[in-house]
Amino acid sequence: MKTAHDLVLAAKGRVQEISIDQAEAAIRDADVLVDVREADEFAIGHLPGAVHISRGMLEFKFSANPALQARDLKIVLYCKTSGRAALAAVALHDMGYLSVQSIVGGFDAWSAAGKPVAKPETPSFE
Repeated sequence: MKTAHDLVLAAKGRVQEISIDQAEAAIRDADVLVDVREADEFAIGHLPGAVHISRGMLEFKFSANPALQARDLKIVLYCKTSGRAALAAVALHDMGYLSVQSIVGGFDAWSAAGKPVAKPETPSFE
């Protein structure tokens, strides 16, 4: 029986992973930057300009949103460490998307490299 780790390793063999150093240029060139983590993870902090589509809803959101249906969209994905993003990239490739990249190390590597993180602002009650 395959484990989640086995599935991630197989996915990483099928997708284009980009390093943190390559990520900034890829994000600038992308049509959409997608955070596939859960909503609570996204709310704590995310890459600037990212849209949140959790891994569990990815295929449904891409299928239902006309702005995301062009198969030639340039898509960059990330998650916490890159496992879910690799699985998401395989799913999008299987749906026919032609240009899908996943950031190696995900949000954790991005943050550790000192790259900018968008965080929600706490409302002021003054």
